[in-house]
Amino acid sequence: MYQLAQINVARMIGTNIEDPVMNEFVSHLDSVNQLAENSDGFIWRLKDDENNATSFNPLNDEQVIINLSVWENIDSLEHFTYKTFHVDFLRRRREWFQKYGKAHYAMWWIKNNEYPGIDEALKRLEYLQEHGSSSYAFNFQHVFQSP
Repeated sequence: MYQLAQINVARMIGTNIEDPVMNEFVSHLDSVNQLAENSDGFIWRLKDDENNATSFNPLNDEQVIINLSVWENIDSLEHFTYKTFHVDFLRRRREWFQKYGKAHYAMWWIKNNEYPGIDEALKRLEYLQEHGSSSYAFNFQHVFQSP
């Protein structure tokens, strides 16, 4: 059996997460994270001592934040992403974030009870940006079913 891993990366307009331009986004992090954790199909998400992932800096760039999570299937992630109040933040993302390359998120299948590392997730996103969708890394427009 397999479960779905996903990473999304964003480059902030502000100089870092404490920049005043990020205040409204940051003020909703807890509610969006709680919504994710209470969503059907949610399994796991990367989080720090503050209950979010904003302190991780794998690219050594304070303008970049990442989100890494695991879901039971594509439908559950898609529902959370596009059919809950999370979509309101997607619609407003240009208020807080710059364009991040050709792709800002990637999905891939992992075995049940495994969790992706940040380095692996970033490699999959980079692969998607360079080569497009494949079973190694894909997006909602070009989904690959689980093995």
